[in-house]
Amino acid sequence: MNKELEMCPNKLVAALGKPSKEFTKADIIGYIKQNDIRMVNFMYPAGDGRLKTLNFVINNAAYLDAILTCGERVDGSSLFPFIEAGSSDLYVLPRFSTAFLDPFAEIPTLSMLCSYFNKDGEPLESSPENTLHKACRAFNEVTGMEFQAMGELEYYVIAPDAGMFPATDQKGYHESAPYAKFNEFRTRCMAYIAQAGGQIKYGHSEVGNFTIDGKIYEQNEIEFLPVNAEEAADQLMIAKWIIRNLGYQMGYDITFAPKITAGKAGSGLHVHMRIVKDGQNQMLDGGVLSATARRAIAGMMELAPSITAFGNTNPTSYFRLVPHQEAPTNICWGDRNRSVLVRVPLGWAAKSDMCKIANPLEAESNYDTTQKQTVEMRSPDGSADIYQLIAGLAVACRHGFELDNALEIAEKTYVNVNIHQKENADKLNSLACLPDSCEASADCIEQQRAAFEKYNVFSPAMIDGIIKKLRSYGDRTLRADIGTNQEEMLKLVNRYFHCG
Repeated sequence: MNKELEMCPNKLVAALGKPSKEFTKADIIGYIKQNDIRMVNFMYPAGDGRLKTLNFVINNAAYLDAILTCGERVDGSSLFPFIEAGSSDLYVLPRFSTAFLDPFAEIPTLSMLCSYFNKDGEPLESSPENTLHKACRAFNEVTGMEFQAMGELEYYVIAPDAGMFPATDQKGYHESAPYAKFNEFRTRCMAYIAQAGGQIKYGHSEVGNFTIDGKIYEQNEIEFLPVNAEEAADQLMIAKWIIRNLGYQMGYDITFAPKITAGKAGSGLHVHMRIVKDGQNQMLDGGVLSATARRAIAGMMELAPSITAFGNTNPTSYFRLVPHQEAPTNICWGDRNRSVLVRVPLGWAAKSDMCKIANPLEAESNYDTTQKQTVEMRSPDGSADIYQLIAGLAVACRHGFELDNALEIAEKTYVNVNIHQKENADKLNSLACLPDSCEASADCIEQQRAAFEKYNVFSPAMIDGIIKKLRSYGDRTLRADIGTNQEEMLKLVNRYFHCG
């Protein structure tokens, strides 16, 4: 049996005996009939970054075939700010590869993510999923390679504090129960996400934990495995939906907000990337970071100020991007360095067979660990529009292959020190800074928009809409105005608590 199918928790994959990317309409209909599925849900991302849902009861076989073939109409003006009410009708068509059983539905329900189409039956230019599709296609056409990604999904769980086994403030990283209170909640989330097709790497408690007004705030993280970038975005969208729904079911509040209060760890949405050709990871060459990887990094260095327009989309984002909070402030990259914008994490490049050293009874493993090497963008947070963010990163990495001086840019922006330590002040001062507000981010995307509009990846209307939204916050001096005022910070957090 194919090892990628063996033990797969996705019930459709197990039942149909094929990977989800091979699902057909006939497969979906057959599964529905054989498993007494009574409802079908269409789900699709909207302008607020959340999944929307359209419910169908299965009236009969003919109706089921009709909705799977033809999709349905929706009001685009209620979903996206760039669509006028006078011409707002859109089609949503399900993508069979995304089908999963709804773990929360009392009535057996099959859900699928959808793509948007315009009145002429063409993919909607400015829809989130089509923007990412165009970004990946352009990356492949320019480089001849595939762009893959995966996210680190950080969030806070909030519940009444029982006062037992208190965790050490801001020391929750990989904590075990009973000091970590929501490990069981996280593992249930992981099980549901995996059943829905999410390729999970692992989960753990994160650094942030504290108590305010009798409530415990505990930070957790679920990290994914690298897959095709379009699949990565779909998986993150479904994961956020599952985490929120299970939290609601169990009486917990959940937030992906980038900042909770002054002096406490904010939640990021770090994105790891790798570039693949003919099934082989191209990020290493002879055990060291390849020219391919450094070109991609150079592109991110050049377009980093603009990527905040997709990955840091409300004023609280810029209270996270401050020194000494394990969040980046300057445009640079480095190896295993958590003070940089783009980090090259430890990549199993050691020559020793660690498995055999730890387990002397084992034979030599000869495992190809080069597949594991990624590079990590650390600026984005939970306010991100996931499809726009990953599309923006695909554009930035592609941009690196179009720069004649990419390797020079990579060399110039490399750091191997903690730039926030006093002795490294000169290095810090030599580096460009990330924007410090939504308004500043809008300025950056306006200046660099040509790179994102190239190859018709981001439509001008979408970029205009992003700029308009960012400037609407009027937050150019907000970070300096609030400073460390906890009361004002909490007001701001409450305003944007359920972002993304």
